Amino acid sequence: MNPIPAFAASARGVELQRALNASVAAIIDEAVAIQQIPAPTFAERPRADYVQSQFGACGLSDVTQDSLYNVYGRLPGRDAALPALCIAAHTDTVFAAHTDLKIQRSNSRIIGPGIGDNSLGVAALLGAMRLLAKVPRAADIWFVANTREEGLGDLGGIRAAVAALRPWLGSFIILEGLAFGQVYTAGICVRRLRISAHTAGGHSWLHYGQPSAVHALVRFAARLTDLTPPTSPRTTYNIGLIEGGQSVNSIATDANLTLDMRSEAAAPLATLEAEVRRLLDANAVPGVEFRVEVVGDRPAGSILTTHPLARAAAEALEATKTTPAFHSGSTDANYPLAVGLPAVTIGITTGGNAHRLDEFIDLPPVARGMWQLLLLALSVSASV
Repeated sequence: MNPIPAFAASARGVELQRALNASVAAIIDEAVAIQQIPAPTFAERPRADYVQSQFGACGLSDVTQDSLYNVYGRLPGRDAALPALCIAAHTDTVFAAHTDLKIQRSNSRIIGPGIGDNSLGVAALLGAMRLLAKVPRAADIWFVANTREEGLGDLGGIRAAVAALRPWLGSFIILEGLAFGQVYTAGICVRRLRISAHTAGGHSWLHYGQPSAVHALVRFAARLTDLTPPTSPRTTYNIGLIEGGQSVNSIATDANLTLDMRSEAAAPLATLEAEVRRLLDANAVPGVEFRVEVVGDRPAGSILTTHPLARAAAEALEATKTTPAFHSGSTDANYPLAVGLPAVTIGITTGGNAHRLDEFIDLPPVARGMWQLLLLALSVSASV
């Protein structure tokens, strides 16, 4: 990693920051344009097509889109023998394709579903691509707009990107639109189960008293909420979805819930899952068959906050007069960290209400968020 403060104060650094300041309004406008393209997990292709067109217009090398709708492009450096940097941002959103994507905009804020997570992250990826193309670089930089970060995507996009690019990569910078000022150096464990109940069912009047899949499942769910996971290492669970039944006057033949479990360490997560499975066995109901399917398994990994990549990320934030805060979380960085590739996740601005229809981003910090990204990317690629 090369020193950041000297570059920021140099003539080249001043020129780059001037170019950035002239681009901030366009980056924000592009975030809105991206937000207006529906991109539910597994259906990201329209948004991927837009990103691919921008990669091509910028003149990146090796621009491709894979079968998962990941989009790749390479900005060549002076020395192809150096380990390459990958900058990635996920294109998918938690919102269904039919969601009303209208926004509300003021001088200081934009409100709209998915605007921060992760439309601004993708716009930052494109903005960084155009600005970094103006600066001499030592190592190659790969830009990846990856899919399947949200929901049941199980990091499928970044897994494929790592598999495709690993021979050339030295490190990852993962972009999220929100969380400016934070540096994620650790990816927490995440395990997701779909627990389903199955019965013969019947008519609500004629077959009253026969087992109901819905009744059995909600009884189990109620008992599940009595579990108390440890606070250290922090461990959590959440029943995110319950579905089932055929009609109001039918005894349900099928019902299921989806359970999200997270922990800062693998052992307490495994203990929590074992408790869930024991609780299910202890609440067996005659005539009801329960099944458990693993639908998500995000691996954990981390780098020390003293790692050169983490220190460079902190230094880039300090150059924007922002005090860095190190955190752990569940992002696309989980997978490269789990397979031994240094990775950090950084944010572009502040905001809130992620995954809600009234999600919002604050506009004033965007310039500083982009500046930290540019400084970090140039430091990691041995260019400053």
